[in-house]
Amino acid sequence: MADRRKYRRKERTVVAAVQLDLETEGFTYQKWGGSQKCKAGDWLVLNAGETYTVDQQTFAETYRPVSLGVYEKVAGVWAVEASDAGSVPTKEGSTDYEAGDFLVSNKPDGGDSYAMSAEKFHSLYEPAD
Repeated sequence: MADRRKYRRKERTVVAAVQLDLETEGFTYQKWGGSQKCKAGDWLVLNAGETYTVDQQTFAETYRPVSLGVYEKVAGVWAVEASDAGSVPTKEGSTDYEAGDFLVSNKPDGGDSYAMSAEKFHSLYEPAD
């Protein structure tokens, strides 16, 4: 697999989000080929027609408010194209991926990872350099 490269979110690609600021044990849901777990304080995000949850700390470190319920991802990500199919552990569970998909992380060392199709990745991100 090639080395990770830094990318930034394309301009004007915002998400709708609401924090699960409730007394709850969270909930489990099926997505990306695995079971995902959301906790109290996490965020429910609608991004380009896809709904999922984001860990509270990750959301705080990577998004900023634009208006009520609208957020923009401002932190860069590091990504590499997958050469083989597999699964990557996430804070919420795991994500299956195919060869050609992108393995994306919020940390330069590959931590706080997830996967997405090449088409979706290129629609949302551009090289940071």
